[in-house]
Amino acid sequence: MNISAFKTHTKSLLKLTYPILVAQLIQNLMGFVDIVMAGRVSATDLAAVAVANSIWLPLILTVYGVIMALAAIVSQLAGGKKYNDVVEQTYQTAWIALSFGLVLIGLYYLLAPIILPLVTLESDLTALMFDYLGFIVWGAPGYCLYLVLRNYSEGMSYTKPTMLISLIGLLVNIPANYIFIYGKLGVPALGGAGCGVATALVYWAMFISMLTYCALSNILKKANLFSTFYWPNFSEIKIILALGIPIALSLLFEVSLFSVVAIILVPFGAEIVASHQIALNFTSLIFMVPLSIAMAATIKVGFAVGENNLKEAKSYCSYAIILGLILALFTAFITVVFRHHIAGVYSTENAVVELAASLILLSTLYQFSDTIQVVSAGALRGYKDTKSILYITLVSYWFVGLTVGVVLGITDWIVPKMGPYGFWIGFIVGLTTAAILLSWRLRVIQKRFELST
Repeated sequence: MNISAFKTHTKSLLKLTYPILVAQLIQNLMGFVDIVMAGRVSATDLAAVAVANSIWLPLILTVYGVIMALAAIVSQLAGGKKYNDVVEQTYQTAWIALSFGLVLIGLYYLLAPIILPLVTLESDLTALMFDYLGFIVWGAPGYCLYLVLRNYSEGMSYTKPTMLISLIGLLVNIPANYIFIYGKLGVPALGGAGCGVATALVYWAMFISMLTYCALSNILKKANLFSTFYWPNFSEIKIILALGIPIALSLLFEVSLFSVVAIILVPFGAEIVASHQIALNFTSLIFMVPLSIAMAATIKVGFAVGENNLKEAKSYCSYAIILGLILALFTAFITVVFRHHIAGVYSTENAVVELAASLILLSTLYQFSDTIQVVSAGALRGYKDTKSILYITLVSYWFVGLTVGVVLGITDWIVPKMGPYGFWIGFIVGLTTAAILLSWRLRVIQKRFELST
């Protein structure tokens, strides 16, 4: 390995990575603030926010996945200095985003009256949950359009605005929660449902802030979004959707896998479910590190491909994975040494802490394969190869990982049933399979690009 080249490339990657990482952590912090502030009202309010989020997050994550295609599109076009095309593709993605945002509002008002009578939860919990969804859905168009501007900026290799706008979102979130949850400044107290109002306001504040930045930024003037207006072009929209839908589905496969496992573990008892959720929540935070590197890799690889500098694109793929593994060594060390302290932050029950700590220890084994698979997927997006990510994640997570988890966790076919340990071993096997297949696919795509020149 060329040490000088490694330093140059990792410095460039880290410059893009750290603002994305900070933004991702702030987004998680906003969710934490919602839970804590709703929980101070009552357990019912906290549960309503948690259940409503379990419905909302997969929906908005799916939209996010579709819009993520724009970063790869813009980075390749910017690499080729095709700035007029950058503007057009951003507009076409904005039409997609706006449509999704309006569809989410329509779905709520269409389905809520049908689903509400069928819900068997406590009446107060059900009312709060649907009120929360009824409020937050009005922020969907703003958030979807914000995601477009975020991916436009990131595709142009400017990630700091993402960090700064997320900080603005947090600064709006806390006082808005305080006002609408507890009923301040003459506003009626909405309890946990007030988090929905606050989050909708955050979404619009982030969109308006990002729009203002894009309008005033001299850095982005070379692809000036306000120089030309583009109406929907359905042939271009179809191409964007062909890239974005596989990304969205692969994200959905991963998120839904962990949700399904949590449901399967319910019969094992509250302590086991709680321990599983603690380990999952912590590892999700750790996952923000390789995910941020992967997003930076998409931008750098896409830009290099756009410049037709395939050697540089290949170098960024390799160095991004190496950087991710170095950071995984650090996070794994922290996880092993402080696993009991980490679990203790979430719970004071000894049985829960011990089991959670042991599951967190298991998670250190998949931090390395998780890094390889997510960074490889990010690099593949830079080459605009997204369908392979969909097929590989489906096979790896659901056919391999879940199957191994079910066999080890709830059957005696190979060994006596292992409960949650079996499912976490399944996670390790599934993610390792994804790492092998995605890194293999990355090499295939690199050779295909080299042969085409």
